[in-house]
Amino acid sequence: MKIYLLNPPYFPHFGRGARWQDTGRGGTLYYPIWLAYATAVLDQNHDVKLVDAPAWDWNVDSVLSDINGFKPDLIVIDSSFPSMNNDIGVAESIKTKNPDSLVVLVGPPTSQYPDKILESPGVDIIARWEYDFTLQEIADALEQNASLHTISGISYKAEGKVIHNPNREFSKSEDLDKIPFVSKIYQKYLNIDDYFLGQSLYPEIQIFTGRGCPNQCTFCAWPQTLMGRKYRTRNIESVLDEVEWIQNNLTIKEIFFEDDTFTISKNRVMKFCDGYHKRNLNIIWSCNARADTLDLETMKAMKKANCRLLISGFESGSEEILKAIKKGITVDQIRIFSQNAKKAGLLVHGDFIIGLPGETKETIEMTKRLIREIKPEILQVAVASPFPGTEFYFWCKKNGFLLTEDPNDYLDHDGHQKAIISYPCLSNDAMVHEVNGILRGYYLSLGYIPLAVKQIFKKDAIAEIKRLWFSAKMFLNYTARS
Repeated sequence: MKIYLLNPPYFPHFGRGARWQDTGRGGTLYYPIWLAYATAVLDQNHDVKLVDAPAWDWNVDSVLSDINGFKPDLIVIDSSFPSMNNDIGVAESIKTKNPDSLVVLVGPPTSQYPDKILESPGVDIIARWEYDFTLQEIADALEQNASLHTISGISYKAEGKVIHNPNREFSKSEDLDKIPFVSKIYQKYLNIDDYFLGQSLYPEIQIFTGRGCPNQCTFCAWPQTLMGRKYRTRNIESVLDEVEWIQNNLTIKEIFFEDDTFTISKNRVMKFCDGYHKRNLNIIWSCNARADTLDLETMKAMKKANCRLLISGFESGSEEILKAIKKGITVDQIRIFSQNAKKAGLLVHGDFIIGLPGETKETIEMTKRLIREIKPEILQVAVASPFPGTEFYFWCKKNGFLLTEDPNDYLDHDGHQKAIISYPCLSNDAMVHEVNGILRGYYLSLGYIPLAVKQIFKKDAIAEIKRLWFSAKMFLNYTARS
C-alpha cells in the first residue's frame, strides 16, 4: 500500500511538533516528530513518503502536484490546534483532486473535536490520541479489505453517520522498542539541515526515549490531548543503540531528547550515562528536565557523559501560581536546580509563562526577579495558551477569561503566539507586552553578555557562535516587527 504522510503547508517554519505551536521567534523549526514516528512504523511494510511542507516552503499546489506523482492509497495529514482549520482546508483540497484516496487526520485536535473535523468532506477518518500503531491497523485493514469497526482509537464516516470506535490503550514500553529508529526516517525522507532549535548546536536531531508524562501540570497539552499521562520508556540499550547509530551515520552536532521529562528516573539517567561511556560515545546531547528530579551528583554524571544543556519548565516566580497549575515544584527548587546545573557545567534553558492562573503585575515582577537571580543562559518566555482539552482551558472557560473558543485564533498574522485570555487585572495585550519586554530586557542587556560569552567558550565554540548569531538575528527581526 502507498501511504503519503504530510505535515501540511501553513506559515513558513510553523512547528506542529512543538509544545507551543507557532512560528518560532528565534528561528526554531521542529521536526514533524510524531508524524515521523508514524512513518517509521508504516515504513516497515508499506511504500511510504513523508513530506514536510513548512520546512520545504511548499504550498498546497506543490503538495497536490507531489501527490499526483506518488498516487497514494492512504493520505495522513498532521494537525495542531492553531492550524486546525487550515489543515482541514488542505485535506479538502487534496480530497477533491484525489477522491479515491482515503484521508486520515491526526494530531491533538482529533481527541477534542472528532465530530467537527469529520463534518469536512475532506476527512474520511481521524486517528485520536496516540496514532502511529492506529495508522498501522488502518493500513492493514484497507489492504485486506477488512472493516474499520474493530480498530480502536478512530472515528470515521460510514453510511452518512459518524462512528466513534472505543479509545485505544496507550502504547506500552515494549511497543516503543519495536519502532524503528526515527533518526533513520529523518535521514531517508527529510533534510536534517532544515531543522533548528534555538538552544541546540546546529545541525541537531530530536528523538524520544519515552512517552507520556505522569506530572499534573494543568496547561500542558501533550499529556492531556495526545500522549496521555501514562509514562512508558524505551529500553536504555535501545536508546544507546540509536545514539550510536546517529553518531556513526549522521553529520550532526547534537541530539535532543524530546521526552517531556527525560530525567524522571535518576537510575535510568545514570544507566544511560554508564552505557554511554562503555560504548565510547562522544556525541553531545541535551534534554528536558524537571527542577525536582535532578541532584548535583546526577548532573555531574550527565556532564561527564557529554550532556550540554537542560531545558526546564520553571513557569513562574510565584509560589501561588506554581501551586495553582499543579507544577509540583517550588521557587527554591528552581534556584537549587539552576545553581547545581552551573556547578556541574551545564547550560540552563529556562522556560517561563506569563498569564497563568493568578497572574498579576506583582507576580510578573516576581518572575522577573527570579530570572535575574538564576540567570539562565537561554531564556524562553511564552504567553499562556489554554489549549482545548487541558485543565487550564476549562478553568479559563468556566471563569469567562477566554476571548475566543476557536484555537485557530491563537496566532497573529505572522504566525506568532498571541494572548487569547484576559483577566480583570491583566489584559491580553498586557500579557504580550510583558513577554516581549522580558525577552528584550534580558537579551539586550549588558548583563547578558557574560552569559553569551560563557556559551561561546564551550566545547564547540564555532557551533555555539553560529547558534547564537542565528537566534539573535531572528529574535531581533521579531522584536522589530512587534
